[in-house]
Amino acid sequence: MNSAYLYVRVSTDEQKRKGFSLIEQEDRLLKYCEMNQIKVRGIFREDFSAKDFNRPEWKRLIKTIKRSKHHSQENILFIKWDRFSRSIEYAYQMMGILRGLNTQAMAIDQPIDFEVPESIVMLAVYLSIPEAENNRRGKNTSDGMRRARKMGRWPAKAPIGYMNQVASDGKKITIPKQPEADYIRWSFTEYSSGKFTISHVRRMANLRGLRCSRNNFWKALHNPFYCGLVSVPATRTEEEEFVEGIHEPLISEQLFREVQSLINSRRTRNTYKQKMKPVFLLRGYLICPLCGRRLTGSISTGRNAKYRYYHCSVSKCKGCVRADILEGEYEERLKKMTIRPEVNELLELVLEDENILTVERECINEKKNLKEISEQELLISKLRRYFLDDKIELDDFNDLKKEYKEVLDFLNEHLALVNERLISNHTFKNVVELMGWGGNVYELYKNQDVAGKRYIIELFTPTSFNPITKELNPLQINQALSMITSYSGYSVVIDCQATNFATNLNQSLFRSKGFYCAGNKNFKEEWYRDK
Repeated sequence: MNSAYLYVRVSTDEQKRKGFSLIEQEDRLLKYCEMNQIKVRGIFREDFSAKDFNRPEWKRLIKTIKRSKHHSQENILFIKWDRFSRSIEYAYQMMGILRGLNTQAMAIDQPIDFEVPESIVMLAVYLSIPEAENNRRGKNTSDGMRRARKMGRWPAKAPIGYMNQVASDGKKITIPKQPEADYIRWSFTEYSSGKFTISHVRRMANLRGLRCSRNNFWKALHNPFYCGLVSVPATRTEEEEFVEGIHEPLISEQLFREVQSLINSRRTRNTYKQKMKPVFLLRGYLICPLCGRRLTGSISTGRNAKYRYYHCSVSKCKGCVRADILEGEYEERLKKMTIRPEVNELLELVLEDENILTVERECINEKKNLKEISEQELLISKLRRYFLDDKIELDDFNDLKKEYKEVLDFLNEHLALVNERLISNHTFKNVVELMGWGGNVYELYKNQDVAGKRYIIELFTPTSFNPITKELNPLQINQALSMITSYSGYSVVIDCQATNFATNLNQSLFRSKGFYCAGNKNFKEEWYRDK
């Protein structure tokens, strides 16, 4: 051996546990080369795990060997074989690659003469010991984490909304972290309403200030840690279980179960999917004053903050305006609009036709009568306890569990259908509230969720804006709405396509929601003529 590359490696845990250091290894290798008159062609210092060869310095060493124009045998020296690899599989693969590059790896503390056939056995021993040590260390770590979970502790990195902290007694605890904890609590509450998908709730939470990726947000909604429970993973002999944690819960167990029921039922309401664009409420309505195309929206990152813009979809068009300016202008228009109080008489007839209060009462009573869901969950819990106590056989346990699970799924699906009826009924009641509420339209607008605001925008539609003054052009409303709305300070554009006011009112209000008021139509027409 006339020359060699020196390879020294540590991992963070080894440095802390064994006191290994790159300097110590390098010093020993240099003394070895000096004693044996070996020329050092390069030193590669690694601070990475040896579970595989996806290491930065090792990759650079291989590239250096491949670029070398020297065709004689190359050599790589290290202290022990565990510096080379802690996996037998990857070690033999890499030795085959080195053999193809006419390179030999050698440990100075565990030398092997590869010309002797029996040396293969010693090489296997040297490579298997580090892997066994690594596996044992990993098993001890996982067992310790499992014991900590059974005690109600969270041994890993705290989920979003929490933070790890060391208590005064030296023990590690998990405490809520603000404002992320409030954002997570709000996300569970908003999703439990059944109106939004997970992605829509995440977008709205991001607007409030939550920084969370799509995958992590999905995991958060499935994590029982937020309701005070710690999951203990299943093993070969034990099933997965949940224990009461010592941390402070952010939500109640009932709210968590409601969210899981919505997720598992696969019947989440998607009625509002097209309307859940909370970043740009006016997108889809505004027309570019320069080219006549629909305006879209995007977020621009400035030096200190992010800014929202409505702009034309054509890159060369200069039709662009700040979103907060247009939305503020739209709200100012709504402040000048009120619903005439005399329409309450007509709205009472609408309520009587649709009978929404009775439907809502029936749905609520039906939900209360679905007590069998909790009974089925209790039966499954008792069944699992009997199985752990060896009171029933495995086959009987599986059959009974499958039977109870089918009944539980059916009841959950029935509950989801009842919730859908409630949501639809609540939607219609909001429509009636919009038309019958005798006050300012803006006061109603600001108290709505995203879907409610988008529906009001559909009734009082902004069309375009002045590219110079950045002011909205007159709002467009249909003829029926113009008859029951009073407005001051601004002009509006009235759509006069329909002549039958009562029919137009019915269609404009309830067509998009799937409702149509048919009863007492003649009386409504007479009421309109009188007014």
